[in-house]
Amino acid sequence: MASREEIKEASQRIKEIRNVAKKYNVGHLISESRKPKDPSQGEYEDELDSSGIRMALEELGPAYVKLGQLLCTRPDLVGNEIAEELTKLRDNTPVTPFEEIREVIETELGQPLDEVYSEFEEEPLGSASIGQVYKATLKETGEKVAVKVQKPGSYDIVAADVRIMVYLAEKADRYITKTRTFNLPAIIKEFERSIFKELDYMEEVMNIQKITKNFEGHDYVKYPKVYPKLCTNRIINMELVQGYNVTELYDNEIDGISGKKIANDIVESYFKQLMLDGFFHADPHPGNMIVDKEEKKLCYLDLGMMGILNENFRSDLAQLILLLLGGNANSLVKQLLYMKIISPEQDTEELRMDIEDLVNRYIGADLDQMDGVLEKLINTMIKHGVTLPREFVMIGRGVGLIEDIGYNLDKDFNIGEALQRFSKKLVVNKFNPVNVAKGSYDYLLDVEHLMKDLPDRINSTLTKVEKGEIKVNLELKGLTELKNQLSASLIISALIIGSSLAILSNSGPKMWDTSAIGLFGFLLSAVLGFYIVLKYVILDK
Repeated sequence: MASREEIKEASQRIKEIRNVAKKYNVGHLISESRKPKDPSQGEYEDELDSSGIRMALEELGPAYVKLGQLLCTRPDLVGNEIAEELTKLRDNTPVTPFEEIREVIETELGQPLDEVYSEFEEEPLGSASIGQVYKATLKETGEKVAVKVQKPGSYDIVAADVRIMVYLAEKADRYITKTRTFNLPAIIKEFERSIFKELDYMEEVMNIQKITKNFEGHDYVKYPKVYPKLCTNRIINMELVQGYNVTELYDNEIDGISGKKIANDIVESYFKQLMLDGFFHADPHPGNMIVDKEEKKLCYLDLGMMGILNENFRSDLAQLILLLLGGNANSLVKQLLYMKIISPEQDTEELRMDIEDLVNRYIGADLDQMDGVLEKLINTMIKHGVTLPREFVMIGRGVGLIEDIGYNLDKDFNIGEALQRFSKKLVVNKFNPVNVAKGSYDYLLDVEHLMKDLPDRINSTLTKVEKGEIKVNLELKGLTELKNQLSASLIISALIIGSSLAILSNSGPKMWDTSAIGLFGFLLSAVLGFYIVLKYVILDK
């Protein structure tokens, strides 16, 4: 339960928020005093002033700036006008004096500053809403490092503001029709999860370590080295990467580094993150990329927020992209439904017609003419009021940013070719015998769990039947045929599982560097499966 002092502070902060909102003519978004225009509906209609919202968020401080940065990535929720305006957000948070920062560093590392660093520049390299970055030299090794330090009190300030956001979002959802359409309470909950992850600097440390491991052996790109023993929830010591911002290479060459090469490195690294690893940079804008002067390699910065896609979603996404590029509108809509990107209720004739128009526009076009095709698909769905999964919007925005950067670096840049190539690679990889074997092994575990649970489930069902809680109507027809089909299916399942285990063990004779016994088992399973389909599905009709 909140203390009296916390309640008092919250009340004062709400009053401050209302005053700022009124100042920028968006006070109706959080007003409780005004009555709804239609008392029976509990709502009133008010237009949302996009520039007023942006300026109000800027004045309200770190948590609200971060909220605006989240909302600018969700045009499906707030509309394109507001999302576009929020990309102009500026962080006006003042720089924290060095003495306060020094106290945080020494508290977190448990030792005086001069025992860790031989040099430490007191002027920050950069300052943002919740942290500041400094240049220093490690005393023990002499290595140059960037020291990212969380501003004192940031966590408490953000936590207090998030609690107020939850309260105000519920009020707005109740009274404002336009905010209700994009479920403001759900947005605040999503924001709450992301902001507290960002406040835990060890999240970024682990992200850097993971993505560095994912790119072992890929020498065209690098990620900053971190020093885990000098990292805590509030401080990160990482390699100081000095180089050129990618915008300096727009249609240009510096120190033998061509924009064309960097464009290729960006697309290769980003689509590897996205399509192959399922662990990708959530905000790949030019400010988060640098070209190392010494190694002349692309380097990603600011890895605090990462997108995560599971293998099934990536496989489905690859098929979606291939259908989009291939001009198959009907199958594309089916894939969107299957992935639950659109719901059956949203699958209207108007939406289908607009998707068909979009797809038909690119039929016969070369891949280098398919610029912005994914973004156009997303905008088409937004136009029809589709609330998209966060991951899908993040992907669309990321691909759009990469396309824009790539084109500025190289006028011959072709995003369509990269999308198609990586999507095909993922689909082919899905049917690789080793991956099929792994999938079959997972299936075997599911069957094992089912068999363990089956006696209890049967016993429970029979008990309910005895008590009259379940009525069973049986129509006994074709039991012999059913028995034959079931027997054949079990034999095929056993062959698949056995073949999978043979491939996973990787022993015995080899064919194409894979277990020949396993491959033969899969071939036999395919033949038997074809026979079953032919006999019981096609010929028996």
